[in-house]
Amino acid sequence: MEVIEKVLTRLDNLNIDYQLIKHKPVYTINEINQINEIDISFVLKNLFLTDDKKQHYYLVLLKNDQQLDLKKLRKVLKSRRLTFASEEDLNKYLGLKKGAVSPLGILNDHDKIVDVIIDKEIEKMIKIGIHPNINTATIYLSFTDLLKVIESNGNRHCFIELNDNGI
Repeated sequence: MEVIEKVLTRLDNLNIDYQLIKHKPVYTINEINQINEIDISFVLKNLFLTDDKKQHYYLVLLKNDQQLDLKKLRKVLKSRRLTFASEEDLNKYLGLKKGAVSPLGILNDHDKIVDVIIDKEIEKMIKIGIHPNINTATIYLSFTDLLKVIESNGNRHCFIELNDNGI
């Protein structure tokens, strides 16, 4: 089954409404901004992080115009030093490739290794735009429905408050 089909099947099984827009491959927020069919104001920035011992993995979801201070996030999470996870780990734990980081990657995290860290500002968004585990499409759905996916998969998640200068 194709990557997108797996995601859509899971969303359908959870009775989640969504809108799918296919587009050329994109790897950055700036590239997404160049696609007319995509409203960048709803698109999330997704960062896959690990601690320096690779004992804990975090998928951080924030608004696309926000910056993240890894040192401050480390303090909030009471974690070891944080760094971006390798592409190898991205594939191993979320089944994703570089440029396709998405909260829907947790659907591939059968061992519930990855914790999802969510910026509180996202809760206020009417809808969000994320990749369906591939960077040639964007799915729009409600934040409540995304939370439903995360909870149904069994991954731990928490909310943090970011400001314009980082955490």
